[in-house]
Amino acid sequence: MTTWAIGDLQGCHDATCRLLDAIGFDPARDRLWFCGDLVNRGGQSLQTLRLVKSLDASCRVVLGNHDLSLLAIAQRREEEQARVNPDLREVLFAHDRDELLEWLRMRPLIQVDRELGWAMVHAALAPRWTIAHAERHAAEVHQRLHGANPRPLLSGMYGNKPDTFHPRLQGMDRLRAIINVFTRMRYCTPRGTIAFGDKGAPGTQKPGAYPWFMVPGQAARELKVVFGHWSTLGLYMGLGIHGIDTGCVWGGKLTALALDEETPRLVQVAGREVPPGSAKGQD
Repeated sequence: MTTWAIGDLQGCHDATCRLLDAIGFDPARDRLWFCGDLVNRGGQSLQTLRLVKSLDASCRVVLGNHDLSLLAIAQRREEEQARVNPDLREVLFAHDRDELLEWLRMRPLIQVDRELGWAMVHAALAPRWTIAHAERHAAEVHQRLHGANPRPLLSGMYGNKPDTFHPRLQGMDRLRAIINVFTRMRYCTPRGTIAFGDKGAPGTQKPGAYPWFMVPGQAARELKVVFGHWSTLGLYMGLGIHGIDTGCVWGGKLTALALDEETPRLVQVAGREVPPGSAKGQD
């Protein structure tokens, strides 16, 4: 049995299938951890979502910012849904959309396996969060997102303020700050202020901002952490941190990392074919 963490799919169904073949995935034996952002930009979001859902018994998925965006758009009027990009529109108007979106809505913000020794998030952890802190804060969001009426959360989660999580935050400000840490953060200050405008590779950020996993004085964490979200960072392995968004949707690679081996093993396949001259995105 092998547990594989897989980087951002972003609607790249063909690359996902290539990767599952490359790792020799056996659903009766192996387990998959998906780092979020299953959908958007790759042109095959519907097929990708159907594939991952079909593997539900063998996989764990955390929500990314694009996944949450899809869920939020699905709450809007039909005429607004019809104006989104074709990739998401195909999901929103599929015959099985309700089943797919309900499954997606019930995914968490963090996956923790203490026996395995790993935690997974889409983007980041705040500097002062231990794994236990992160689990508690994620549970606050799950209570609203997984409840009977997720609409207020999904409509109120957008925005860059507050830009710093603080234990005294309350209401939607608190939930928004938690979601932004888990799904959007790349750089922050030592007190946890998110540098939303900095999205490039380390060294390009403004003074005073650090990659979230390099912030001085951050909390000690007893588990290794795997994450996606940051294609301009590329593959990163160090300090107990493993970044595996290697830009599949931008013509890079799709990466799988074996979590239950003493020395984590990588398997990569070619990502989506991107037309010449296409700009590389970062969100």
